[in-house]
Amino acid sequence: MSSLIEQAARRLEQLRQAGVEMPAAPVAAAAPKPVAAAEPPKKPVVTSRRVELDVQAMAQAGIIDPNSPRSEIADQYRVIKRPLIKNAMGKGASVIANGNLIMVTSALPGEGKSFTSINLAMSIATELDNTVMLVDADVARPSVMRMLGLPDGPGLLDLVLDDQMDMSSVLLKTNVDKLTILPSGTPHPRATELLASDAMVRLLEDMAARYPDRIIVFDSPPLLITTESRVLATHMGQVVLVVHAGKTLQSEVKQALATIDACPVKLLLLNRSSSLFKGGYGYNYGYGGGYGYGRKEEQAA
Repeated sequence: MSSLIEQAARRLEQLRQAGVEMPAAPVAAAAPKPVAAAEPPKKPVVTSRRVELDVQAMAQAGIIDPNSPRSEIADQYRVIKRPLIKNAMGKGASVIANGNLIMVTSALPGEGKSFTSINLAMSIATELDNTVMLVDADVARPSVMRMLGLPDGPGLLDLVLDDQMDMSSVLLKTNVDKLTILPSGTPHPRATELLASDAMVRLLEDMAARYPDRIIVFDSPPLLITTESRVLATHMGQVVLVVHAGKTLQSEVKQALATIDACPVKLLLLNRSSSLFKGGYGYNYGYGGGYGYGRKEEQAA
């Protein structure tokens, strides 16, 4: 074997000396280095803006102070919220679809629905097992931000207009640990139509399913003034109808209840009532009073 190799080597040398060009021996190509796949761009983390509520000033205006859990108004709303929370968490007599979406409304303006919405949210925020989002859905006449001493900003309407917008970018975290606020948003000439749109329905469905421990309170327009609150009511699990004692007519209450007949749970809250609260406590300040289930229109009186 070695002689054959030697003979071949001598023959190659002879050919080179004779001027014959020999082809170069093939060189194995180096394997291409693997190229790492480009990573998709990371979505920026969106955090909610934090705002400070002046709880002392709010308390002077009759709004629940989370640092004073045994105040008169806190005791009232403790009773008011209990059946609502049970329904929201599926612990009521029956399971209610979207039970954690609670709409607070009234028949007409000036009956205290925004005051009620804020106090209900503040009361739920004191719960150990739940968080609460307060939504200003009265887009024609928003008042929640003003009543809380906060500036207006983007919110609900902006989310309906842009379904790619992250809710966290417009949601406001507060110094009340379990309370977040969603403002009504940038004013829009067709704001009322937006609340009745399919985009609003999709947003409500997302809100209801995103956080199982979160209860969402909507301060909505009066039922007899606009139509969007009636549309909103069809997607709510519970509706609280605020009735101004001594002012709202029975016919107006009956008419308002008729517009939300499809809602599974309707409750009446008698505002500015001078009646005594159960347990012997009497309240003399502006808001407060009785509370009852609105299953029958006769209870509205």
